[in-house]
Amino acid sequence: MFELIEKLVNVYGPSGREDLVADTIEKLVKAHVDTITRDNLGNLICEKKGTAKAPKRIMLSAHMDHIGFIVVAVEKEGYLRVMPVGGISLNVSRTRHVSFGNGVQGVIVQEPVREGETPAMKHMFIDIGAKDQEEALAMVQLGDMAVYSNDCFRLGQHRVAAPAMDDRIACALLVSVLTALPAKTKNTIVAVFSTQEEVGCRGSKTAAFRTDPDIGIALDVTANGDTPETRLPAVKLGEGVAVKIMDRGSISNPELVKELLAAGEKAGVPTQREVLPFGATDAMSMQTTRAGVKVCTLSIPCRYVHSACEVIDLRDVEAAEKLLLTYLK
Repeated sequence: MFELIEKLVNVYGPSGREDLVADTIEKLVKAHVDTITRDNLGNLICEKKGTAKAPKRIMLSAHMDHIGFIVVAVEKEGYLRVMPVGGISLNVSRTRHVSFGNGVQGVIVQEPVREGETPAMKHMFIDIGAKDQEEALAMVQLGDMAVYSNDCFRLGQHRVAAPAMDDRIACALLVSVLTALPAKTKNTIVAVFSTQEEVGCRGSKTAAFRTDPDIGIALDVTANGDTPETRLPAVKLGEGVAVKIMDRGSISNPELVKELLAAGEKAGVPTQREVLPFGATDAMSMQTTRAGVKVCTLSIPCRYVHSACEVIDLRDVEAAEKLLLTYLK
């Protein structure tokens, strides 16, 4: 699993620029599904047809995009002014190494803030080593996006840190599930690798409308409650996959929650019940498509979400895979 995670987190793919991620995933799953399509938003939709006379359509959605910075101005000294693409925290961004899609490297820095001012994105700039505006514009253009630079590494025996773990870890999980499923499944599996989740769950909205699922399960990370002075949500790394009850974007279908928890028990893996007081996943947009869809989210506990070092535990990913395979079979 580590090799697959490393392959996926190292691909450039901020919100709205997910093509390279989709290309990588398509190569990994094309032999294991019946059809692959991409819609106008760039969603990669992989379908494995069910063999039952009236198969249910089960949509599994993992988003490919991750947070970043978009260039909005270039100063005469060559520094880039940027805006956030998704939920950026200034506290974890100062003097971070960032990369553009064309290979240009930079450092994001906060300028000195005047007394009485609150640090904001307007105080941030990216230094790409340009001597002036002309040289900077020869390296990047307005509208180009930067992301936290690739840095995937192990922490101890079971844990892995990387930028883009949100949500490439779930993409890796979904790829692994598709390759492990039997040749024939009773129900139709619609595996969606979605776009633009970090800016409003946009890709999963159009994908759900197009595929018209009976059941929707989002695959995502969730915050942790096991670091100093952090107790909510009551979710811990290494204690199993989390079955979401509620977050700010959706309330999970109670029957589906019970079924997923039962699948975890049958699979013999640890599970956690998750109530998240903030955030949302692709379940939010799936839930309200067409006439409504029964939804839930399976979450991988993750420390330091939306940072350059998002940390997960491989045992939780393995638990999620076993639970999901048991449920689908």
